[in-house]
Amino acid sequence: MTKSYQLYKMVSGNRLPLTSLFSSGKEEILVKRIYINEEVCMGCRLCEVYCRLEHSPSKDLIKAFKREIPPSSPLLRVEKREPISFALSCRHCSEPYCVYACLTGALQREPDSGVVTVDGERCIGCWTCILACPFGVIRQEKHQGKIAKCDLCLERDMPACVVNCPNEALVYAETKDNVLV
Repeated sequence: MTKSYQLYKMVSGNRLPLTSLFSSGKEEILVKRIYINEEVCMGCRLCEVYCRLEHSPSKDLIKAFKREIPPSSPLLRVEKREPISFALSCRHCSEPYCVYACLTGALQREPDSGVVTVDGERCIGCWTCILACPFGVIRQEKHQGKIAKCDLCLERDMPACVVNCPNEALVYAETKDNVLV
């Protein structure tokens, strides 16, 4: 983190520079992320459909789209700008500005996996994480007054969007990541 970009976090009622919460060393960990190959994405939006289905309470296609109240929403979105289409989802950044900006600590980066998770009970819907995300992938869940973002389908081996992409435009791969320790 650069000195010019100092972020502060509430800790025990005192504002402390975020850098004071970590030692100065770096450690490499292996993290899994979804990568997009926009050259083969045809913009079919099946990733959105299966994401929405995976995160619906019923796990039933018809109920997820027609009968659930509030309706579930996909945690990623497809951008179509002819001739290119691609899916946008949380990057689970090694420097997650959304986590740093979260006023309540609802957003956390798991130290072992590098996955940025949301604690819906702690989220107050202030939207500061949305402003802080450089990729614009966190969105408002208007029915609940909270945020929604990709969680990599942690309860599954592979995210639903990756498994159901007909052209394999979405790839779930493990890479090295430098993180503060």
